[in-house]
Amino acid sequence: MSDKKKNIRRSNITQLFLGIIILLLVNIIAGFLFTRFDLTSEKRYSLSPATKNMLKGLHDQVLFKVYLEGDLPPGFRRLANETKEMLDEFRAYSDNVQYAFVNPSDNPDQKARNDAYKLLVERGLQPTEIRVNKKGQASQLIIFPGAIVSYGSQEVAAQLVQPQLGQDADKALNNSVQSLEYNLASALQKLIVPVKPQIAFIEGQGELSPIETYDAESALQEFYSVDRVTINQKIGSLSMRMKGDKDQKLVNKYKAIIIAKPTQPFDEKDKFLIDQFIMRGGKVLWLIDPVFASMDSLSKYSTTMGIVNNINLEDMLFNYGVRLNTNLVMDKIAMPIPIMTGQIGDQPQFEYFPWYFFPVLTPTFNHPIVNGLNAVKTEFISSLDTVELTGVKKTILLSTSPYSRTVNVPVFIDLGILKQPPEDRLYDKGPQPVAILLEGKYRSSFLYRIPPELADNKEFQFQPTSSKPTKMIVVSDGDIIKNQFQASQGKVLPLGYDQWTRQTFGNRDFLLNAMNYLTDESGLISVRSRELKLRMLDSTKLESQRLFWQILNIVLPIFLVLIFAVIKMRIRSRRYSRPAVITNNQPKEQ
Repeated sequence: MSDKKKNIRRSNITQLFLGIIILLLVNIIAGFLFTRFDLTSEKRYSLSPATKNMLKGLHDQVLFKVYLEGDLPPGFRRLANETKEMLDEFRAYSDNVQYAFVNPSDNPDQKARNDAYKLLVERGLQPTEIRVNKKGQASQLIIFPGAIVSYGSQEVAAQLVQPQLGQDADKALNNSVQSLEYNLASALQKLIVPVKPQIAFIEGQGELSPIETYDAESALQEFYSVDRVTINQKIGSLSMRMKGDKDQKLVNKYKAIIIAKPTQPFDEKDKFLIDQFIMRGGKVLWLIDPVFASMDSLSKYSTTMGIVNNINLEDMLFNYGVRLNTNLVMDKIAMPIPIMTGQIGDQPQFEYFPWYFFPVLTPTFNHPIVNGLNAVKTEFISSLDTVELTGVKKTILLSTSPYSRTVNVPVFIDLGILKQPPEDRLYDKGPQPVAILLEGKYRSSFLYRIPPELADNKEFQFQPTSSKPTKMIVVSDGDIIKNQFQASQGKVLPLGYDQWTRQTFGNRDFLLNAMNYLTDESGLISVRSRELKLRMLDSTKLESQRLFWQILNIVLPIFLVLIFAVIKMRIRSRRYSRPAVITNNQPKEQ
């Protein structure tokens, strides 16, 4: 029995020393070999390669000052915890990442708090006012769910909450958690990119004016250097000669161009230059109105006509894989507009009615451009069809609701339709595609149309057969990036904000996501397609079965531990209380 105990003790000591040696070896190896394991099903703690490369390339300290601290509601507390975990992941890949959580409402002095709020708004953070209940009393709480990112002498604001129309707070916060990596990494990217890519708005064919795209340009300038270009049949408008190249090859000046709501026909030579820009790998955001309809005349006369908008681009877009349909889409899910219904004294009385020609688009596709995007407002939009082409991938980004119909032009538009409820039997055409992404290699739309003398001209360097791999997005509404203008105050309103309903739509984010996807070579935009599962408790069961679950979670673990202890004691008692067997090997006496 003594020998057996010694053997057990010796075995335990040997196992202990082996465990210590293995732990030491693992720690030594881990010091030289960096790796992390993410065992979650959706890989929520794994950063994208683009984010890792960005963090490893940091040469200076970056500080994330997050304004999610204090007595927050559970949903925002969860967002704060997720943000901290994400920033810890950032720090795992770069020692230059630092963060701090700040409570902007910490100061007891009301004036000092208001001054702090005003400063945060000036620095780019938007406040959120929420209603909270404390000890049965309701109160309003102002929070700033965002961060100020500082790198060197520069700083930029990162908004962490992405509100969505028609969605509850829990889902909106979950979408914000899904977008954490992209929001934080893209804010950092704005600061560390040494030279901003160049993009251009095309002018000369009655496109949206600078005042109508003022906020769109302001948003794009955070990421890009933005120009306005009139092609005017000039080769050098979109391209330039490669410096140091003895063959003087033409290269694109811009990473991408935006053609926003042209109202006049394009010249064939200008079309040719755009085509060659695409053949050299240029990206295009087409914002085209196939049908012209004026809201101004509708406001004055209560009627207007929808007619074909002849801009001479249909053949090019058909060649690239999209057909512009000359119709207008009417949707029961639409923007309300103010209609004067009477007058009291000198004051006109207005009511709001959904205007079926202004569909509100709720993104339903899991693509980085539209994933988690707020609803997008439109005006006089048409449907699109795709054309079967080899080597070109088509992806629908936005479509109308299932309660849609189309009307072919010419069409008489009358505000009088608001007096009657819509007939359900007419609005049964299903979702109509209105924004399509095209990716791949394209043939020149001038392949069989260019004269031989021009095709052989070295100055033009005509590329007819196949483009470099490139992308383009076609949207059948030019007003999607048009901001409203408050004439009484001479003020440009933010893109996506509607002055009548005072709601903010996702038009600004759609524009930024679209351009980032077209021009992004790092792959950071792909992070937006990540989907995290929302594992929420059933609030109804939680309330009705509160006592049962409290007992189950508190008493059951203790009961299981006691049972395990009793079983363990009985096993030990039975093992060590067996009587010893005495053997006598001495010889018997004679």
